[in-house]
Amino acid sequence: MTLDDLLSRECSHQTVALPESSVAAALQQLNGWSLESGFIVKQYAFKNYYETLAFINAIAFIIHAEDHHPELTVGYNRCTVRFNTHSVNDGQGGISENDFICAAKIDALLTGSFRA
Repeated sequence: MTLDDLLSRECSHQTVALPESSVAAALQQLNGWSLESGFIVKQYAFKNYYETLAFINAIAFIIHAEDHHPELTVGYNRCTVRFNTHSVNDGQGGISENDFICAAKIDALLTGSFRA
């Protein structure tokens, strides 16, 4: 799973979590994302609250279009994004390809390489 693969895919209904080895390999494709307590996580830093809210509004387009919604923790000049897939493992949750698709698209949005 390359970064280009992730950016070209769309989220689909997932019922099986990725194995740990696939999660580790996919994390290598993303800059600054890590695995924490069953989520892939990244904290984004901004100059002020306005920029933080602008980021949230911008990623709303992606997460709505993909129908895959992260947990967001918002502070004055930062936002932590946490993805996992609640529908995998018989509803127990885990990491799926959808998490990586959305993470890659959020990063691409910030670098100006996002293609809708």
